[in-house]
Amino acid sequence: MPKLALKGGTPLRTNLFPAHNFIGDDEKRAVIEVLEKGKLSGFLAGWNPSFFGGEKVREFEQRWADYVGAKHAVTFNSNTSGLFAAIGAAGVGPGDEVIVTPYSMSATATVIIAYNGVPVFADITDDIYCLDPQEIQNKITPRTKAIMVTDVFGHAADIDEIMAIAAEHNLIVIEDAAQAPGAVYKGRMVGALSHITVFSLNFHKHIHTGEGGIATTNDDLLAEKLQLIRNHGETVVAGKGTRDIANAFGFNLRYTEIPAAIAIEQLRKLPDLLDRRIGNAEYLASGLDGFPGIHPSAVREGCRHVYYVQPFRFEAEVVGVQRDLFISAVAAELPSSPDAEGRSLIWPGFVEPLYLQPMYQQQIAYGKTRCPFKCPHYKNEVDYHPGLCPVTERVEREELFLTDFIRPPATSRDMDDVLRAFDKVYENQHELRD
Repeated sequence: MPKLALKGGTPLRTNLFPAHNFIGDDEKRAVIEVLEKGKLSGFLAGWNPSFFGGEKVREFEQRWADYVGAKHAVTFNSNTSGLFAAIGAAGVGPGDEVIVTPYSMSATATVIIAYNGVPVFADITDDIYCLDPQEIQNKITPRTKAIMVTDVFGHAADIDEIMAIAAEHNLIVIEDAAQAPGAVYKGRMVGALSHITVFSLNFHKHIHTGEGGIATTNDDLLAEKLQLIRNHGETVVAGKGTRDIANAFGFNLRYTEIPAAIAIEQLRKLPDLLDRRIGNAEYLASGLDGFPGIHPSAVREGCRHVYYVQPFRFEAEVVGVQRDLFISAVAAELPSSPDAEGRSLIWPGFVEPLYLQPMYQQQIAYGKTRCPFKCPHYKNEVDYHPGLCPVTERVEREELFLTDFIRPPATSRDMDDVLRAFDKVYENQHELRD
């Protein structure tokens, strides 16, 4: 076999993988239509029809609600804003605890801190990398107010079990589905299963409008709270006649007409894009499953994984080479793509467990009283020691690697090059050991 590129040999492939860009003529026409009307935002911060936003915003919300089978959909200027509003809608306040995954983007936990709540991290499963229901059960205290789950990488968490735990303890479940639009859990679409589900529309997600987010719920009161927090709710509650005004004060978290017009067109494309992404993932998983020590991510029965990225588990003791070195060797054989700005399309690990960040280790977010961790309102000592979530730490440091080769318009021929790169590295492991 030829010498490994990591050791000075010729890379297996030099032409870039195709860019993931599905902004086309339909989106351009939709944007021009909005521009010609001249109304780029339809929101006003008062109790009137414009409180709910413009024509395109409301159309997109209805289309998304119909797509996931939810009663309500509320747009935001980002997924983070949607999660922030969801925590507020759940009634989280000073001294409350929210159980959350440590294996997610930082905002999944910081939105809890924004309401002076305290994140309590529970461990994940090592097959789908989502919160472990038993670990959630172990972390519940009298101060627990909500559970924040993440459908990480595009596979739904164990929602039925988590919702049962929440019902037993009178908790609200918020689902961060930023990476899982179109995912299916036991035959049901993600978006109508938890109390509030929040999706992302930022630039590297399945479909995008630059930035954006959308929350779905079947609960009328939660939908109202989401809308109030999105749009200066303190100016609205009197005219609207809202009785429960806790956390109803609001911000400008609004979505506007141009991205909403783009989102409508992107949503039309989503089913086809998901089919192509899943097809590539299954093709690549089938090929790599033949390599000892490399295992595709699990897909639970009745679920559809939509592969924001494609996860694999690596067993160094079987392969005979440490994970990071092996993946670096594969990465050296394969190019990036035009929209990845030189970033490799394969890499080891996902994110450092959130509780290891300095904010949690030093237990200070804002204010001289070290709120929310040391606030007078919080009557507990929270634990963020290294080793807190051993499965998460093992997965991140030793086992997980991720690939982004599957994005449309990539095809099975592109996946064949990925498989050949793995084969080349596998056949030349001695170079890495030396």
